[in-house]
Amino acid sequence: MIRVRWLGRGGQGSFTASRLLGKAASIYEGKYALAFPSFGPERRGAPVLAFTRIDDKKITDRSEIPEYEYLVVMDDTLINENSIQGLIYGGSIVLNSSSSSLNPVLKGLNVIKIDATSIALNILGQPITNTAMLGALIAASGMVSLESVLNSIDNEMKPVVAEKNKQIVQKAYSMIRGR
Repeated sequence: MIRVRWLGRGGQGSFTASRLLGKAASIYEGKYALAFPSFGPERRGAPVLAFTRIDDKKITDRSEIPEYEYLVVMDDTLINENSIQGLIYGGSIVLNSSSSSLNPVLKGLNVIKIDATSIALNILGQPITNTAMLGALIAASGMVSLESVLNSIDNEMKPVVAEKNKQIVQKAYSMIRGR
């Protein structure tokens, strides 16, 4: 089973990205997937968690994911010792950051860094980083194909919004793959 924990702020699209990944895996790749959010105070800017499970067999556990292979962090100000608890040995962190330095908490961990905010601002005109982070995650992990994610965006979003978000996914994907 592949387990992904999404950490962001309200309004960044953590749950939407989790759901898009789940759809890509289940609808377009024939796997089983479960995506769900965990909200605290439901307001823009408040910390938000979302989770995605992907497996080749039926998923029966619907609880929060205490241990995970991938942590996707949409806002680098959320990084602290607690936020990385549960990352398994050898797991990866996909981090949205424009900083050239790395938070000391992340020292020695496998961190894939991308400036998703700049990508979103350049293409979408808004700092909604979810599809950039999704593109970076699938490029780094190979857990689903780029084509499946693009199809899930077409399935989930209105055409005018879908086209821009597909551009964002492709940009982030190529940036990570080109490293």
